[in-house]
Amino acid sequence: MEIKEIMLKHENNLSKYATKNKEAERLKTEPTDIRGEYFKDSDKIIYSKSYLRYMDKTQVFPNKENDHISRRMSHVQMVSKIARTIGRALGANEDLIEAIALGHDLGHVPYGHFGENILNEISQENNEGVFMHNVQSVRNLMNLEHNGQGLNLTIQVLDGILCHNGELILDKYYPQKKTKEIFLSDYKASYQSKENIIKLRPMTIEGCIVRISDVISYLGKDIEDAIMLGILNKEEIPKSITEILGKSNSNIINTIVNDIIKESIDKPYITMSPKINQAIEQLKTFNYTHIYNKSITETEKKQCKEMFKTIFYTNLEYLKNNQQNENIFKIYLNDMTEEYKKENTRERIVIDYIAGMTDDYFHKEYSKIIDKKNK
Repeated sequence: MEIKEIMLKHENNLSKYATKNKEAERLKTEPTDIRGEYFKDSDKIIYSKSYLRYMDKTQVFPNKENDHISRRMSHVQMVSKIARTIGRALGANEDLIEAIALGHDLGHVPYGHFGENILNEISQENNEGVFMHNVQSVRNLMNLEHNGQGLNLTIQVLDGILCHNGELILDKYYPQKKTKEIFLSDYKASYQSKENIIKLRPMTIEGCIVRISDVISYLGKDIEDAIMLGILNKEEIPKSITEILGKSNSNIINTIVNDIIKESIDKPYITMSPKINQAIEQLKTFNYTHIYNKSITETEKKQCKEMFKTIFYTNLEYLKNNQQNENIFKIYLNDMTEEYKKENTRERIVIDYIAGMTDDYFHKEYSKIIDKKNK
């Protein structure tokens, strides 16, 4: 038996609804090796520059000097673990699940979702369309990594990342069959309106699993972080939620995961019981009211908006004036392909530059600009 056969032997035990390696399709052909295609994609993601930057990107709470608060890096690993647990029980392809999970948040910007909203405003004000992190994650992997050449991942992984948005809790998560052309059409349409993004459905059962696992991973953990920071008291959580899902993060994860597995076995979709679905909706609403809307103060919001706009418009001027001594050239643009430089507007280049920043680099870039103006 050849090595690759050994590496893919586990596929013999997968569900009939699982996505096999023989279905994998890339935007460009490339040589194969002993790894399965989705396993290979996980490796590409882990060794990417975008993945390394996860470690200094906000999950929910920015600027908190507490080493035990979730960062984007820990979040994606939690999503991967939860999704692979569900996937293994249902006979789905764990390699595909892992690749989607590890890559799903690569497009997140400094200051998490609040920073994303500001960059979306800037993007639309400058005729660059809607900015959302899931779309930018795909852009990173298709067009920005490897100095603008992209990593040439399978469309199954890219589609799972594009469609991972977990804001909308569904009764059933059905995969939707797609061709490469449909995926690319969905991706392009995502720049036109937020509604186009929200209604997207993954093309694989594995993408559906990651989508619900994203929600499972943050609901309870965000509560634990909020309690640790003194933003929330655990007694505030309604008993109508805790009596169903549990009081701790581990209880919440265990309850939802077991329910999903039980309800989804031998089905061509992912689902959960109505009782659990309703409790998740209630907990999500509770988190928005008591955590997410309080995770950043009004003063911080005002300052954050000023920082984003200053960094954007200053760097736009740097590009217009061809100021080669500035960081956007030295650290970013000079390493990109000529094709990337020609095909993208100055505005899009600056958006890409900012979206890739870690929180720490974002602050340093702003300080550098302000120091320069004050001289």
